[in-house]
Amino acid sequence: MARQHSITEARNSLPSLVREAESGKTVELTRRGEPVAVLLGRRQYERLTSEYRRFSQAYEDFAQEVDLEELALDPDELFSGARDDLQGREVKL
Repeated sequence: MARQHSITEARNSLPSLVREAESGKTVELTRRGEPVAVLLGRRQYERLTSEYRRFSQAYEDFAQEVDLEELALDPDELFSGARDDLQGREVKL
């Protein structure tokens, strides 16, 4: 939950509120008790406004940065418990 501060309060303590935002905390600013704005750190802002990438593009970028063969991952071992082997429910059509 974001900490709430009135705009008047924020004027008097802006440096400390900016430090909070830099540390990853979200600061909500209110006017007459109603939320009107949010102060957040640059890293969080960039994450929220960054361009959407398809999964295939994100995976391709990851594969270029990491030597997958060197990791020697076994997909069968990694995902063995990810899905139940049981059949689904019986459906009457």
